[in-house]
Amino acid sequence: MSAPPNEFYSEERWQNWLDRISDEDLDPEDEDSARLLLNLQDDAAIAVAKVVRAHDDGEIDADQAVEEVDDIREIVLGEVEFDDEEKELLVDDVQTSLVCVFYAAEEYVTGGPAEEAGVEEYVRAAADAEAEEDLDAALGYVVQAGTLIIDGEELDLTVAEELEYGLVSTWVNGLDSLQSAMSDPEVVEEDEDADDEE
Repeated sequence: MSAPPNEFYSEERWQNWLDRISDEDLDPEDEDSARLLLNLQDDAAIAVAKVVRAHDDGEIDADQAVEEVDDIREIVLGEVEFDDEEKELLVDDVQTSLVCVFYAAEEYVTGGPAEEAGVEEYVRAAADAEAEEDLDAALGYVVQAGTLIIDGEELDLTVAEELEYGLVSTWVNGLDSLQSAMSDPEVVEEDEDADDEE
């Protein structure tokens, strides 16, 4: 059975988060601000995880799953504008973190999990590629790690902590959200009503 449009995610849902961020006085060092940004990121990852799960359960085929993930990506990676440039940068970091989540989900539903290495090896290979300024290869390795996380392997966060700050560390942060989403797809749902209230 085909999933109804917007079942997994919607423009309105994303906008609700952006409105919340717009209303907040964000400080990345503040615990509440950090949690809000993490919830924004986790919520999108949960939507992707639900698409993958629907595919695995036979509710939608691979083409539908890719289309659903692409729809979520178009919503989440759209340009955002705030009066506060720092807020734009913080949300941009969230968007960057989620790039590999979308690609990993599409790769998983069309080709299955990677087979040539484990999560840690792919993450280290991505870091090496980034050091050599080969960002396409770096993203490819992180995406392969993501397919394994979807398949049930775990990301050892001590590996992430060893990474230099950059694109790979940001993408791996997204993989952490993906891992949480695959293990507990309802983690942000309890906050939804509170987030939507004015």
